[in-house]
Amino acid sequence: MDVKNIFVIGGGGLMGSGIVQCCIEHGFTTTANDIRDEFVQRGVGGITQRMEGKVAKGKITEEKKTEILGNLKTSTDLADAKDADVVVEVVFEDMALKRDIFTRLDEICPPHTIFASNSSSLPITEMAGFTKRPDKVMGMHFLQPVPVMPLVNAIRGLLTSDETNAAIEKLARDIGKEVIQWQDGPGHGLQLSPMAYYNEAAKVLSEGRGPKEDIDKCFKVGLGMPMGPITTLDFMGMDTVLHILHILHEAYGGSQYHPSQLIVQMAKAGLYGNKAGRGFYTYQ
Repeated sequence: MDVKNIFVIGGGGLMGSGIVQCCIEHGFTTTANDIRDEFVQRGVGGITQRMEGKVAKGKITEEKKTEILGNLKTSTDLADAKDADVVVEVVFEDMALKRDIFTRLDEICPPHTIFASNSSSLPITEMAGFTKRPDKVMGMHFLQPVPVMPLVNAIRGLLTSDETNAAIEKLARDIGKEVIQWQDGPGHGLQLSPMAYYNEAAKVLSEGRGPKEDIDKCFKVGLGMPMGPITTLDFMGMDTVLHILHILHEAYGGSQYHPSQLIVQMAKAGLYGNKAGRGFYTYQ
């Protein structure tokens, strides 16, 4: 399958706009779709700012920046996915919401279109069951920050075809990512351990055993991670983190997925992180 047009639902968010950026940088015509134009423009603004940063650092020319941004389209209507070869869904981890999106896409998109979900915790096979093309549904999970992290997790549903799997693997490599395959289920191999790690980091912070800056520094300097766990929680969003932890705790039990009371409190207070302007840290 020759992928040319990509449609990213949730393309205005941090994760979604990062996926859009990777696609347009590698020559794919990509549509950033979100429910409101202000969300879309926020995502476009972030991409543009990052491209201007690359120009300032001499990594790309002004002409190349213009060429890259020329691959970007915007949308607030799912009907605009009618010409997409691959749709990447990057919305909140709620199965009812995903059911609505996939059911609508099934009527909008041509038969060849592949539906890829960025979900980190919900079963792909169940999502595929919302469509008449379960062979063309697959998990394609990116890591935050997407333009920096070089990995994509590929998750096949029970009925995902070899052709779909090959197309998603090729797309991931074409946008500069390495690919790891995981079995379908609540959460996948990579996500299960990090969610316990993020949760435990919040518990350490809530117990006053160290300031957030030192907790982040410990993992960045000591273990070479590009982003510490407290900052990562802010980028993921406390509402999203809490929802994922509830899903994993229900599926597997264990204290490691029992949400930190601090995460619960912050979600209730609306301190979601980067997208809200304030989480563990404050953002402009």
